[in-house]
Amino acid sequence: MIVESLKSYVTVVELRNFSKAAEILHMSQPGVSSQIRNLEKEFNVKLMHRSPKWVKLTEAGELLYVRAKEMLNLYESVKLDIARLQDNVSGSLQIGASFTIGEYVLPRLFSSFAKQYPDVSMEVFIRNSSQVIEAVRRNDIDFGLVEEDVEAPDLNVTTFMRDELIIVAAEGHPLSLSMNIDLEQLQQQIWVLRETGSGTRSVSDRFLAQTGLRISRSYVFNSSQSVKEAVFSGLGIAMLSRWVVKRELSTGVLKEISIPGILMERNFSLVRRKDQIPTRANEVFSEKLLKLDNHFIW
Repeated sequence: MIVESLKSYVTVVELRNFSKAAEILHMSQPGVSSQIRNLEKEFNVKLMHRSPKWVKLTEAGELLYVRAKEMLNLYESVKLDIARLQDNVSGSLQIGASFTIGEYVLPRLFSSFAKQYPDVSMEVFIRNSSQVIEAVRRNDIDFGLVEEDVEAPDLNVTTFMRDELIIVAAEGHPLSLSMNIDLEQLQQQIWVLRETGSGTRSVSDRFLAQTGLRISRSYVFNSSQSVKEAVFSGLGIAMLSRWVVKRELSTGVLKEISIPGILMERNFSLVRRKDQIPTRANEVFSEKLLKLDNHFIW
């Protein structure tokens, strides 16, 4: 099918590598090469010069790349229009999500969506916010859901929910014994932090800088679940989304450390490529996501 050949061609051009293109397309490298050769036979022209390490387009190849992008966008647009007429939602969703969203928000949202649209398969790629944004740029995923205010002029960024972050300590920690504390009591504490690049780490760093708090010692983990377990084990205090510690707060094994007059919030954001033509499944899921509010599943 000509559409599949054009998809392979565009992917090879954008990645400048046959092996990487084959991996993204879930094809063998010879299969991708065969599709490129078929296009060259179809147009009776050489489209690219290639070696094991590089791909260079001919003048005809540059022209075909531009037109192929237009044709593929038009093809996806027509598919979407027909799907709307039939009200048919099927296909697949590949979503990138930061840890808080991927582990604590998406599973319940997926459950609700899957019951309504059982013909849609869903896959979640969970990484920190900066890694998810890069995956969107590379077109590895349909869209990303991240937990920070994103400044990316090359992407479409839409807020779909507000998130509150709180400081927590294990039951029995000296700070957990007071209903409210002042900032001075937070001086020289041991903190458990997320890794650099995490949306949660960005908020933590900003809070510490703005308040001038000094840290006695810190430990770094690359997931909110690990941070939560470390706090529960008495390693130190941490700043986490209320989503992450909801259950532990209700059972009392973790305690919220409240600071009067200080509210720490951030956006949960939907991140997409500007040139993306969404599938019907992508479109419907995004619509439902943007209708959520802060009372979702609380």
